[in-house]
Order: sequence, then C-alpha cells, then structure tokens
Amino acid sequence: MSHETRWWWIRHAPVPEGRGMVYGQLDLSCDCTDHPTFQHLATTLPRNAVLVTSDLRRTVETASAIRDAGLDLPTPIQDSALREQSFGAWQGMTHAAFAALPEATPHRHWRSAAYLRGPDGESFADVVARVAPAINRLTAEHAGSDIVAVAHGGTIRAALAVALGLDPESALAFATDTLSLTRLDHIADDRDGTSWRISLVNHRRPSVDSPNP
Repeated sequence: MSHETRWWWIRHAPVPEGRGMVYGQLDLSCDCTDHPTFQHLATTLPRNAVLVTSDLRRTVETASAIRDAGLDLPTPIQDSALREQSFGAWQGMTHAAFAALPEATPHRHWRSAAYLRGPDGESFADVVARVAPAINRLTAEHAGSDIVAVAHGGTIRAALAVALGLDPESALAFATDTLSLTRLDHIADDRDGTSWRISLVNHRRPSVDSPNP
C-alpha cells in the first residue's frame, strides 16, 4: 500500500518595506495587489487542502489573498518552525551595510554562507535543521493530503534540501521568487519505504507578454 502527500509551497508576496534590507524574521506586511497572480494561484492550487503558514504576517496575508482570489481554504495552521531565517542583530540593516561587515561571508545566492550565524541569529543550516522536523511532523499528521504551505524563501530552500538530501550550501542555489510555486510530493510505500518527487520548483504565472515558443 502506498500514498502521496503533496506539498504546494508558495513564497509570500513582495515586502515593499523590506526592499534593500536584511529583514529575516522582522514581521513586515506584504503587497497583495498582484491580482492576476493570485487568481492564477487560486486556480492552480488544489481544493480541500490543508493550509499551513508561518506565524509571520506576510505569509498569513498572502494566504488570505489567495482565498480572496477564489480558492476555498481553511483557517491556516500557523507554525513558527516555518519562519524565515533569523539574522539576529543584522536584521534591519541595508544590504550594503550588511555586506560591509567584516564577518559577513557572502554567498552568491543568499545573504550569507550557509553556516554563518549572526549575533543572536541563526545560519541557513540551522533553518534546515528547524524546518525538517516540522515537515516530517506535518507530513505524518496529514498523510495522503494536499498541503498548501505559504512560507519564505529560506524555508522553501530548506524543504528542497530535505527532499533531495542536499547539504545546506547546495540548497542555497535554488531560486524562490515571491509568489512562486514549488511542488514536492512525499511518497510512502509499505514495501519500498519513503521518497520525494520534485514536480515543480519556482514556478511563476506565465507573463501575457511572453512570446510563444
């Protein structure tokens, strides 16, 4: 006997107040005015799904906007384990000021290297270690269901690290744009054990201006 638990990961909408800033776990609102994209998500995401968000307002607001666009969603399960990476004392700094710190080891795809931990903050490796048990717990609690998870770029990269067995540095190579969809299917089989299938990564609504292939 086997069953699939389908994770539909959505990164929250853009955060105008955080533009040019290392905002991490700062609890900022997002811009939910991209109505065509929300309508696209409302028609793409499954009905009768479990809804999970972090406890930061930008994910809750994004989930509400998807509901307002026409998808019937339940009250979200807010899980603090799905928060974005905390940059601790570095949160609120401009990108330029952060890059100028002598201890700020850069990474070509992220604000910092995967194992760099700021004062009173956490590294991306810490995020993977935090997110993995939450994914395992929610997968077990809602086995065989569709789970719509509205979260953060770091959280979604961590989920990809879990699904593919990647080290944190490698997982940072994934792009996770705002309002993009990443689909990860957990497959459990009594005979073959468990595995993950990667169906979509960083999928965005096709632009009306895109040329035909």
